Amino acid sequence: QVQLVESGGGLVQPGGSLRLSCAASGSIFRLYEMGWYRQGPGKQRELVAGITSGHSTNYADSVKGRFTISRDNAKNTVYLQMNSLKPEDTAVYYCSAKRDTQNYWGQGTQVTVSS
Repeated sequence: QVQLVESGGGLVQPGGSLRLSCAASGSIFRLYEMGWYRQGPGKQRELVAGITSGHSTNYADSVKGRFTISRDNAKNTVYLQMNSLKPEDTAVYYCSAKRDTQNYWGQGTQVTVSS
């Protein structure tokens, strides 16, 4: 079992930055593939960025060059650094942890990009 707690969301102006954090507990964090997903108003949940246990990363085309995912296995935490934020980045952002058939989700944190 893995528990995930996101933090770092909030209101930011267009062009601004935020860093989301996801603290994991309950299992061997370093073995899990971690990801950030988001769900905007009236939209389906989509993958934003992922990072494997070997630190390989992948990004949605819409955030490439602006967002960076990273993990600190010593702190059982995954991060999402978001720069040059746009209004269309407004969404609830969710952290996920996957290993084999196991898939866990956090409760989500709201990110609102507005002037």
